[in-house]
Amino acid sequence: MKISARNVFKGSVDHLERGAVHAEVGVDIGGGSRIVATITNTSVRNLGLEIGSAVVALVKASSVLVLVGEDAVRLSARNCLAGTVSRLVDGPVGAEVSIRLAGGSEVHATITHESVLALGLKVGMAATAVIKASSVILGVGA
Repeated sequence: MKISARNVFKGSVDHLERGAVHAEVGVDIGGGSRIVATITNTSVRNLGLEIGSAVVALVKASSVLVLVGEDAVRLSARNCLAGTVSRLVDGPVGAEVSIRLAGGSEVHATITHESVLALGLKVGMAATAVIKASSVILGVGA
């Protein structure tokens, strides 16, 4: 299967908490990193998810925010993946940014050229990929 999502993380469910309508699903993606997804209880049931289930977490690059700086920031986004800018392709309107995580995985973001300038983004600098749990799509093998 080919997909348009730039971020594809293979992992296993390490946390599953059901609410009235939605469930919070934690996915260990290796290297000390994890991603949290919020999906419906119906999806949990249809996917057959339980602790230890193998899953794929998908995130479109346009759903990834880039955060830089040492100042303490409090965010509602559940996924804050710290790393180093490993690649930056900047254009007159938009840019692609890749952030390499400690375990070697990369998170890809598409942001505006103005954001690159405002953040002072450069290859090699520390940055954090920020992803809302509701932007994570989970899949399982057939």
